[in-house]
Amino acid sequence: MATKTRDTKRKALQRQGTLNPRPNQITHPLFQTSDFFDSDDMIQVKYEMLRQVRVEQQPITQAAKAFGFSRPSFYQAQLAFEQSGLSGLIPQKRGPRSGHKVTGEVVEFLNQARAEDSSLRTDDLVQMVKDEFGVAVHPRSIERQLDRQKKRR
Repeated sequence: MATKTRDTKRKALQRQGTLNPRPNQITHPLFQTSDFFDSDDMIQVKYEMLRQVRVEQQPITQAAKAFGFSRPSFYQAQLAFEQSGLSGLIPQKRGPRSGHKVTGEVVEFLNQARAEDSSLRTDDLVQMVKDEFGVAVHPRSIERQLDRQKKRR
C-alpha cells in the first residue's frame, strides 16, 4: 500500500476509534505477507481472529496470541460479534454513559428543594445533595439536569 494512502487510512481509523494500538503484536502470516490484510485496522484484525477460530478451527489461545489479543479479549470480541455483527467489533467509548450520580431520586430531591425555595443557587444544591445522599456532584451536572427538566416542560 502506498505510504500516502496508508497514512490517510491510519488517520481515518484513528478518527473512528478503530486504529489498532498494537499492530506490531500481530504475528499471523496473513498480516505479514498481504497488502489486503491491514494490521492497523482493529475491526479487520478482530474479525480475522474470530474467523480463524470458527472456520479454520484454530485453538483460541493460539489465535488470540497470533492476532495480538488475550483470551479474555477474544471472548469479548466473540460475544460482541454474536450479538451485533461487525458493528459489535467497533470499540465503545469508555466511562459513564450518563449522569450516574444524579439519579431519579436526586432529581426529585432537587425539584422539591427548588419548589420550596427558588432562590437556591447551584452551589447550595450541591451541598444539599452531599448532605442528603453523601454524593459529591459537580455543579455543572446539576445545571445540566435542571436544564433537561426545563426542556421537557
